[in-house]
Amino acid sequence: MIKATLVIPCYNEQDNVREFYSVATAAFSNTPYEYEFIFVNDGSRDDTLKILKELYKQDNSHVNVISFSRNFGKEAAIYAGLKNSTGDYTTVIDADLQQHPRLVLDMLNILEENEDYDSVAAYQEERREGTVLTFFKGMFYKIINKMSETEFPPGVSDFRTMRRPVVDAVLSLSEYHRFSKGLFSWVGFDTYYMPYMAEERFAGSSKWSFLSLFKYAINGIIAFTVTPLKISTFIGAFFSGASILYMFIVIIQKIFFSIDIPGYPTLISVILLLGGLQLFILGIIGEYLSRTYIEGKRRPIYIEKLHLTATATETETKTGTDEDNAGRGSS
Repeated sequence: MIKATLVIPCYNEQDNVREFYSVATAAFSNTPYEYEFIFVNDGSRDDTLKILKELYKQDNSHVNVISFSRNFGKEAAIYAGLKNSTGDYTTVIDADLQQHPRLVLDMLNILEENEDYDSVAAYQEERREGTVLTFFKGMFYKIINKMSETEFPPGVSDFRTMRRPVVDAVLSLSEYHRFSKGLFSWVGFDTYYMPYMAEERFAGSSKWSFLSLFKYAINGIIAFTVTPLKISTFIGAFFSGASILYMFIVIIQKIFFSIDIPGYPTLISVILLLGGLQLFILGIIGEYLSRTYIEGKRRPIYIEKLHLTATATETETKTGTDEDNAGRGSS
């Protein structure tokens, strides 16, 4: 029997996880698919873990629970879920029911009927977001697609279903600073893009603020392109050339035309301009160096505090290593 794994990252989702389980179980009942749910508790501060333990006791043949020692981020939760997935097909889906579990069945049917496709990625045809947020998201995709050699289809989320080879390919990328949207594209494979309409959250509010989305976008740009470094080189070359040209102009004006050269205001303006540009360029370089520094530490991407599986119960602390738990992630 074909097995489907649903990876569900959870952060403060106490009001959603039980309903998600009920809806997902109903969707998969009377289908030809054997299924498992991998709930990844990403250091929630509410009763999410307590409820997940109750769900495990209620249905330990389908429910798996991974709980982190602290909040490592959604990217870590996605990677942990993929790492522990055993299905022929693996789906990444949110716990808030904006992405309805019945859509997973549509994805599975597409893959079953089309052997040429390796994954199905869902995208929103119509976004129910504010005008400002929609504008900035659109600008992000335009900017990163111009900068990066990896293609980022606009509006495509982490909500997707993958065959086993795709999952294994993503797992082979054990970098600490993860940007799954880019990783899913970078590994290649043939993807079918399925439109869907996001539903209202069952409960609670989004954990993503404008600032956190901005940081996430910057992380994606730095992770998949070095164009900012090249831009810094061009800026430095341009102003170096302009400075040399201006120096010759000043010398010619002074020697041949006896023109008094403005002193203090010109000097301060040039110093402030070049100083600001230097700090800006150093900031870009610093972002890349900081990521290289952290990658060099080879810290685990996440640490498990609790792991409940459908076959056994474990309560222990685990850290990711290259050999045993490579890539247990962070964002």
